Amino acid sequence: MLFAFTVILLVVCGALWLAANHYRDNAIIYKAQRDKKASELELANATITDMQQRQRDVAALDARYSRELADARAENETLRADVAAGRKRLRVNATCPGSVREAPTTSGVDNATAPRLADIAERDYFTLRDQLMTMQKQLEGAQEYIRTQCTKLAFYYPEDT
Repeated sequence: MLFAFTVILLVVCGALWLAANHYRDNAIIYKAQRDKKASELELANATITDMQQRQRDVAALDARYSRELADARAENETLRADVAAGRKRLRVNATCPGSVREAPTTSGVDNATAPRLADIAERDYFTLRDQLMTMQKQLEGAQEYIRTQCTKLAFYYPEDT
């Protein structure tokens, strides 16, 4: 009877040892999985935070250059309106050739007006000025975007192995 009790006790102890070892192995595996997922979650949160900061930076950059472009366009429109109303003049840096001045004239009236652009040339000037300001602000904005955003290090998810 003592022998049977000893055998049963050994079998029960062996079964308990196997069960404990099984649960210990599972606990180690689950802990490793938990640590890996916690690390991935931390990386994902850091990536989200970085993306949100970049979006705020880009929005501020866009607002700044949009405001500068709107100001430049308003200045151009003000100048156009002033020229049209006669408050300001658009001058041409031109000189007359010497032979024209020295030519004898029968008329005693000098040409008192300064050289002036034709109306279509004046409109073209303002259009080109507006396009130049637009291109310049777009270029400055793109350069600052590249300088401030494209050169930053970003968080990336590690590849699954």
